[in-house]
Amino acid sequence: MLVFIDESGDSGFRLDKGSTAVFAVAMVIFEDHGQAAVCDEAIRTLQAKLGIKPEFKFSKSSVDVRDQFFAVVAPFDFRVRALVVRKELIHSGHLRSSKEDFYRFFVKSMVRFDNGRLENARVIIDGSGERTFRQDLQTHLKRHCSDGAIKNIRMKASHSDPLVQLADMCVGAVARSYRTDRADAGRWRRALRGKLDDVWDFK
Repeated sequence: MLVFIDESGDSGFRLDKGSTAVFAVAMVIFEDHGQAAVCDEAIRTLQAKLGIKPEFKFSKSSVDVRDQFFAVVAPFDFRVRALVVRKELIHSGHLRSSKEDFYRFFVKSMVRFDNGRLENARVIIDGSGERTFRQDLQTHLKRHCSDGAIKNIRMKASHSDPLVQLADMCVGAVARSYRTDRADAGRWRRALRGKLDDVWDFK
């Protein structure tokens, strides 16, 4: 099993200064390595066709690019689980003041409450951030997951891995569906219909 994790939004709480009102984290799950490989190749082919450099990112993609991306990955067998946090509902002073702990807490929560989906999983997480924090996150996840759920965890730069980019696009689509100011808010989440195992609204 291969699992790719990425987030949308930031962990800041200065909502009047540009921080996002919603934070979301998602994991894309491939039970079949062969399906992961052909999906990877399809994304690389589309990237070359569209001249996307250096990578697909939901927040920087046009409507047309998003439509083409989700159309290309639709035939492949993967599942998506996401956790969405409306920051206005977070009252913990610690989570509101520590960006790293905020991120770690919600990634851990999503992975821990996986509804039994993870089994001997190789987990790949977007490898941004300081090395010490990335190592701490790996230790934290292994410590809090059920036995046998995770085989190993690696960090990988998204620009070098199309399936981490897939996680970015999927979590971006879910987060976008919470935008009340956009007429097309649910457009790309609908493109994932049939692949969404669960979207957990944290309360």
